[in-house]
Formats: sequence, structure tokens, C-alpha cells
Amino acid sequence: MQSHSPTTPFGRRSLTLAHVASQMVATERSPEKIVHKWKIFHAICTARPRLGVSERALSVLNALLTFHPETALTGEDDLIVFPSNHQLSRRAHGMPASTLRRHLAVLVDAGLIVRRDSPNGKRYARKDDAGEIELAFGFDLSPLVVRSEEFESLAADIEAEARALKLVRERITLCRRDIAKMIATGIEEGVPTRRAGQGPADWQEVHAAFRAMVAQIPRTATRQELEPIADELSQLADDVLNLLEEHIKSKNPSANESHSERHIQNSNTDTLIDLEPSLREGRAAGAEPRPQLSRVGEGAYPLGMVLSACPDIVDYAKGGISNWRDFLATAAVVRSMLGISPSAWEEAQKVMGEVPAAIVVACILQRGTAINSAGGYLRGLTRKAEVGEFSLGPILMAQINSRRRDKQRA
Repeated sequence: MQSHSPTTPFGRRSLTLAHVASQMVATERSPEKIVHKWKIFHAICTARPRLGVSERALSVLNALLTFHPETALTGEDDLIVFPSNHQLSRRAHGMPASTLRRHLAVLVDAGLIVRRDSPNGKRYARKDDAGEIELAFGFDLSPLVVRSEEFESLAADIEAEARALKLVRERITLCRRDIAKMIATGIEEGVPTRRAGQGPADWQEVHAAFRAMVAQIPRTATRQELEPIADELSQLADDVLNLLEEHIKSKNPSANESHSERHIQNSNTDTLIDLEPSLREGRAAGAEPRPQLSRVGEGAYPLGMVLSACPDIVDYAKGGISNWRDFLATAAVVRSMLGISPSAWEEAQKVMGEVPAAIVVACILQRGTAINSAGGYLRGLTRKAEVGEFSLGPILMAQINSRRRDKQRA
């Protein structure tokens, strides 16, 4: 007697045209076709965002695949698996029955499996006299064979997009680092920014343009959103490099020699500290400045914590920031770029202490265009510190929490 392959689901589950379409796909598999079930599963996992299924649903699909005894899925084999909910739950790491049913429905709706329900809704196989399976009721894995090329193509597209996104992110990171350090060099070396009345008025304007571009970067960005920003940063990097190169070309040989000597001296981070009068204390005796962290009523904050809250300042360090001396030297350069006047900077250092004032500068830099006037903002905090109303801890924690939220969104 010829058996009938069920089309409709058991019980109150409804039949949709999408289900009928999946059943049609399942009948179109070529007998000669063979796919590796775990390779196709890996492709489905990669293509998951395009298929509209969750990680939990894929863990159920993984469990279903373990009930098929062969690694290869072929077009001529019976691809119906019929585990009970209890067996399936155990292989899905103890997933509750209600959750299991919900994710099975997701897999069916996505066309990854086809439901072949028995008359009473149970899953089982009927065998013939020879012990071979004659008819099985459960879940048909045929769509995995028929749609294998589709899954592999979707996975390849997603992987290619991920690579492109990684490349544009790397490009932005490199441009940000190059621009920041070239601006620092321009300020230290006194490189003019105007050529025959063209270009920005000073390095603060260059830096403001740079920070405005950085502020455009979305918290969770696609490649299409990042590429225009990467192009702008690349152009700015080229422009800043041209300013430095033109300055070098404009100097005569004797000036080049003195320039080289000055450059060697300025490559020492101690020279950066000398840019700020209030940081020269204690240097006459040859001793390394000892940062005081407690002038604003705070304990000592670890450098790693500060850099975690304000990582952008590292872009402006010549050789990285491995200690507080490097941090102070870099903050001195950033202070100038942000347009904070020497008087505002000296007053903040006097009231807050050298390191707390430098940390505030790093926080101002991290917040970017959210602060319209860096100098005015620093003076306001200095006034609060004078009357004991300023606390560094909440500012750092706000920055850390903001970055944590950004990472979670990403």
C-alpha cells in the first residue's frame, strides 16, 4: 500500500503558504546531491542574521542533526528524524519543553526543516518486515540539502561584509592615530598651518576639525556609514602630512640641521612636560615629578582605569602611555590642542593637582564635541574644586559606563 506524506501539522498549529513552499522545496532535492551536515550547519550559523533565526533555535537544529546517523546528507536518503521531546531536550542542553517547541516553530517558519506530523502528533518510524524504515513522522531535514548553495552564498556574503567592516575600522584607527600624532608634532615644532592665506588659522582649528570627524562615528556603525568618515579622515591625514612635509622642504640646509637637533630633544617626553611651567617643579633636583592624586578629595586611581575610561588620549602619545609621566606629557599636548589657555591649565593644576587636572583634560578630549568650550569647562570644574564640590570619581565612572554601554550595543 502506498504511504501518504503528511502536509498539514497536527493539532491547533496552522498551515501557511510558507510551510507549503518549504515542503515544495523539500521534494526538489536531487538524488545525486550530497552535503556535509556540519559544514552546512556552520554556513547556517554564519548566515543566521539573514535567515531570521536565533542562537537558541540553531542549538535545537544542532540537536536535530545529531539524530541523523550519517555525516553526509544525500538527496536519496530518508532525512526525517523523529526524536521525542525528552530526547531532543537532553541534546539541546536541557532546554525546557515549552522553549523547545517555540524554537522548533522558528526553524519550520524559516524553512530550515519541514514538519511531518503523525496522525496523533507523536514522532516515530514504522518499519517493514525486513526491519527497514518504511515511513517516519518527525522533522524532515531535506531543505538543508536543497538550499545548501543558498546558505553557503549567504554565509560568504556576510563573511565578506565582516572583512570589509574590519578593514574600514582599521583604516579609521590608523588615520586617527596618524592625525593625532602629526598634530602634536606640528604644535611642538611650531609648524605654520597657513600657506599663502590658505588653510586653517592654527592647529587648534585642525584639531577641532579632527575631533568633529571622530564625533561622527556612530556607536554601532555599518560599513556604509563608516566609509565616508574613513575617506574624510584619510583626506585630513594627507593634508596634515602635507603641512609637515612643506615645512621641511621650506627650510634651508642649516635650518634642517638645527631642526633635527631640536627634534631629537623634543622626542624625549620630559620636553613635553617642560611646555607647562607648573610641571617643572622638582625637576631642578633631577627628581621625577611625583603626581598627587588626592588634592580633589580622591584616592589614587590606577592608570589602567583612567586609560580605560579615556582611551583617545593614547592617540596623542609619542611612544604610548605606560606610566603617569607619559600621561602628564601627553595631557600637556592635548591641553594645547583643545584650546585650553595656559592660565586655565595652571590654575586647574594648582587647585586640583597635576594628575587630576590631566585626567580631566583626558575626559574632555574623550567627550569630544559634546563640550563646546574646553577651557571654560575646565575653569568651571576648577571653581567647583576650590569649594570642595568637585569629585573626579563620578566623571571617570561615567566615562567607563558610557564605553561599556557602547560595547554592549556593538
